Amino acid sequence: MWRFLFSITTGLSTIWAAEAQSAEPALPPAGPLAAFSAGRGDAPPPAWRAVGLPGGKVPLSAMLLDHRLVPGAAVLRLASTASYGTLVHDLPLLPAQPQTALAWRWRLDQPVPGADLRQRAGDDAAVKLCVMFDQPLSRLSLGERSLLRLARTVSGEALPAATLCYVWDPQLPAGTVLANAYTRRMRWLVVDGSDSPLGQWREHRRPIAADFQRAFGDESPTTPPMTAVVVGTDSDNTGGRSLAFVGDVKLSP
Repeated sequence: MWRFLFSITTGLSTIWAAEAQSAEPALPPAGPLAAFSAGRGDAPPPAWRAVGLPGGKVPLSAMLLDHRLVPGAAVLRLASTASYGTLVHDLPLLPAQPQTALAWRWRLDQPVPGADLRQRAGDDAAVKLCVMFDQPLSRLSLGERSLLRLARTVSGEALPAATLCYVWDPQLPAGTVLANAYTRRMRWLVVDGSDSPLGQWREHRRPIAADFQRAFGDESPTTPPMTAVVVGTDSDNTGGRSLAFVGDVKLSP
């Protein structure tokens, strides 16, 4: 039950989360997002706060800066071992205009063995990049509104009603769109899939409004404002191991 309520909010409820604290000073942003490449120690910039699953029963994935993989610039290293972790970068309510784009590069070295986003038992991803939206409750079904209101009451947070997650999934073809196995409040969009080579950097620039309509157009004729950007990795359902890297994430214009 707790995992289900947590999944309704795309695994990002801060009321139950163990948040990692950093002693580093705030770093200059890459657009509205703090740059991993500017980091000096192991911890990500403080604007990216670590959030895990409730209760501490699932270990927090290792999400630290790597200064050796790319000479002269830090990148985020995501290592999961039967664990779960996200880094959440909160935003003011930002409109997703037709020209608004999310750009990043990432590299997958070790996928999660047995992961299958189409079923709950395989609901793991070695690397995902998500955008959270201020979706009005009026656009949800009566049952989903009730569940989300319950989750908001329990957590004391204004939890999101829509989250779009870009994912690297070696089992599915690029372009696949599907709902999260636990809740339709989160939708997957596979940008690197079965044909993408492992161990190599892949660069992407995605039109956020168009992708939101592609994933949530069945319930929303317009794209609501963005509230956060999230990077994450998890292998808690399968109990496997994974390794991935993410460079700076940029939101423009």
